[in-house]
Amino acid sequence: MTPFLYARAADAGEALRKAALPNARFLGGGTNLVDLMRETIERPTMLVDVTGLDRTIAETPAGGLRIGAAATNTAVAEHRLVRTRYPALARAIVAGASAQIRNMATAGGNLLQRTRCAYFYDDDGSRCNKRRPGQGCDAIGGFNRGHAILGASDSCVAVHPSDMCVALAAFDAIVHVEGAGGARSLPFAEFHRLPGDRPEIETALRPGELITAIELPPLPIAARSTYRKVRDRASYAFALVSVAAALEVENGRVSDVRLAIGGVAHKPWRAATAEAALRGRPFGEAAFTAAADAELADARPLKDNGFKVELARRTIVAVLESLAGDAA
Repeated sequence: MTPFLYARAADAGEALRKAALPNARFLGGGTNLVDLMRETIERPTMLVDVTGLDRTIAETPAGGLRIGAAATNTAVAEHRLVRTRYPALARAIVAGASAQIRNMATAGGNLLQRTRCAYFYDDDGSRCNKRRPGQGCDAIGGFNRGHAILGASDSCVAVHPSDMCVALAAFDAIVHVEGAGGARSLPFAEFHRLPGDRPEIETALRPGELITAIELPPLPIAARSTYRKVRDRASYAFALVSVAAALEVENGRVSDVRLAIGGVAHKPWRAATAEAALRGRPFGEAAFTAAADAELADARPLKDNGFKVELARRTIVAVLESLAGDAA
């Protein structure tokens, strides 16, 4: 591991000042960043520990929920208001990692997880445009069973690994950040980027900006939500496909729906096409299948991951059917 400086920050202002050095990084739970440093993929000159910053989880005046960026994943998943008003978020977090990792990982850090693409981690033996822009991508012609089927590019086919972010995408969360230019808020849909020809730029954060909080809007439909993760083994595996969904049915028709998919793209994939296909329509297996097909019509599987298209279709339908059964 490359030598680095370390400092703890008492508040966001101090964190921003201490992180003003070139190549500084904010350190939350370190459950991903430390791994990347061990592999020498990340080589920060300065780590600014932000685990002492805001970790409160509180109701907003509008009736939503504000989660301090330093709140641990365990605290978020176990919070009464998260479990009752946004159960898909609690389930996604619990599905995401072991209890030990959830105790360390922070909400803000979860948004900044980097891909688990094996070629990205293979610094000595593989080409990766995300690690070294312009180098090439060995995943495209290599073993790409776990890679993207939606939104990929000729530069990168990696997927975003977070489970929590899939639920946040479904619920239209807002990300609050602070930086040298002041504070601002980003819609969650705009926070993560598709790879295009710059896969090394993964978020809309400006250099030096710090995530301070995540806000969930008041969303009554979210109380009737769930999360399902399909993976190779039951414990400690990243999603092949995951689905966060909420469904509201009135008089035999879908009055509202929220749907996001994980494990299929460079970012948590909000299934807006499927949502539009369902709203106002009679619900049932045929409608759910047609909506899933519409969402996946643009899927471009690679040589090893064509199964993800059918897996995503079946998982979307199964999750919506389970919610429809509860709503009936």
